[in-house]
Amino acid sequence: MIDDPRRKKEQQMTISILNEHDAKAYQELRLQALQTNPEAFGSTYEREAAFPLSFVQERLTPSEGKFTMGAWVDGDLVGMATFVRETSPKMAHKGNIFGMFVSPDMRGKAVGKSLLEELLQHIKGFDGLEQINLTVVSDNKPAKRLYTSLGFTVFGVEKHGLKFDGCYYDEDWMVLRL
Repeated sequence: MIDDPRRKKEQQMTISILNEHDAKAYQELRLQALQTNPEAFGSTYEREAAFPLSFVQERLTPSEGKFTMGAWVDGDLVGMATFVRETSPKMAHKGNIFGMFVSPDMRGKAVGKSLLEELLQHIKGFDGLEQINLTVVSDNKPAKRLYTSLGFTVFGVEKHGLKFDGCYYDEDWMVLRL
């Protein structure tokens, strides 16, 4: 086949657990998330832009029951999701997914699905883990479709779960039973 420079090069995606060495890329994507979809996160751009890199490095250091998984395309971090297992003995059968984000230019390309499938595959080895919870802004239909396609179901709605710029956003609480 003749190489046509007009033809888009197929992008390579890799998914890995992030660590302190990925802090700069993570912080850039996290800040992009907070600017792009401020209504979808409990934190704010202003708050996290002030975090020193050392804080982000500490945040990203994986530990037992806590890690952030990242999707890389051609060397750029384009997606992320954090898993945190509950630590209380009565709640250790549960884990939570937080901070899920895919950069807008990579949406609709199965990055989010691949990222969550890899995350779910990784946690299947966690002894005693029975369910995964997450919240999603109720009117975020693409995210809800993704979560539903992976087996998550809505078990409740928190009215006015988030407030941004004077507007309230309801949140759907979703669960995946393992």
